[in-house]
Amino acid sequence: QVQLVESGGGLVQAGGSLRLSCAASGRTLSSYAMAWFRQAPGKDREFVAAIRWSGGSTLYPNSVKGRFTISRDNAKNTVYLQMNSLKPEDTAVYYCAACYWPVFKALTSAPDEYDYWGQGTQVTVSS
Repeated sequence: QVQLVESGGGLVQAGGSLRLSCAASGRTLSSYAMAWFRQAPGKDREFVAAIRWSGGSTLYPNSVKGRFTISRDNAKNTVYLQMNSLKPEDTAVYYCAACYWPVFKALTSAPDEYDYWGQGTQVTVSS
């Protein structure tokens, strides 16, 4: 089992920045992929970013590429999502997710592939 706890959400003005954290525990994550998703009211869960724990390769959708950066700290077993140039449409609950992911497989943006989820943290961007 992997336990994930997100933090760092809040209210920010458009154009501002936030950094989300996801503290992981329960297993060694060297063979895992970690990701961030978000879900706005009335919308489907949307992929935001993914990172391979070992090696650090990343994946982003076009909607956040160049504005958001996912990273991990091996010593702290923590994944971060640095969000810059925030827009009102970035408002959502942000979830951290994890799954065992073999090195020969490309990172995935499909939420169904991720087995472990945090409780979510609210991000609100005001215009």
